[in-house]
Amino acid sequence: MMANGEANTAERKQLPKVLAILHQAHSTPGRIGCYLHAAGVQLDIRRPSLDEPLPATLNQHDGVIVFGGPMCANDECEWINREISWLETPLRENKPVLGICLGAQMLARTLGAKVFSHPDRRGELGYFPIKPEAEADALCAAPFPRHVYQWHFDGFELPDGAELLASGGADFPAQAYRYGESAVGLQFHPEVTYQMMCRWTAKGHERLTLPGAQPRQLHLDGWLRHDAPVAKWSRAFLRQWLAGSLSPAGVRERETVAA
Repeated sequence: MMANGEANTAERKQLPKVLAILHQAHSTPGRIGCYLHAAGVQLDIRRPSLDEPLPATLNQHDGVIVFGGPMCANDECEWINREISWLETPLRENKPVLGICLGAQMLARTLGAKVFSHPDRRGELGYFPIKPEAEADALCAAPFPRHVYQWHFDGFELPDGAELLASGGADFPAQAYRYGESAVGLQFHPEVTYQMMCRWTAKGHERLTLPGAQPRQLHLDGWLRHDAPVAKWSRAFLRQWLAGSLSPAGVRERETVAA
């Protein structure tokens, strides 16, 4: 019979573990971290920008989430280039990968696609409409969000072999993509909480004067109008993404049975 300490250790080893890659000292996984924690998932947080190493293999992890940051995936920075090269590891080992904003741009570069910025540094800051493809709505048991929170000045082209999940306006047409079974890139920020939004718009207030940025009050008002569907989708998506079951056919069958 195991002692309590041994039982707790064994239980921790059996819990799913996700590698969460952050890019600033004060960054957090936001709502995504809360959802995963509530689901009993361990988070292994690493910050390559602070010289924290990424694992050589993911045999101790069940998935990888690469979050955003103020950097550009094209920056000539050793740790950025190292992280882009490292993303070949989860792809090679067929582990679920989720890239958010900068993370999606890094993943796109790993897959050979271009990351671009506009000459006037035009961006998207605030809530913007996107147009999901039918495949996006079939990803999980909740419909893909139609209005999403953006905070970026760079975009990505669709990688060769990737499936476009959602498109945006002329400035940043590719908004979400899927590569293979469980590698997904999102230009927007499903992890943002109201508190995070307040902090970003306060500390980054000078960016709200740049082309494509909405006034601060529209950010906060947008949360009340648009966040509920994003929250519902995020919870449903994370569950199936981590299980490696982002299967359109499977979702349609469950919806048919439910009907």
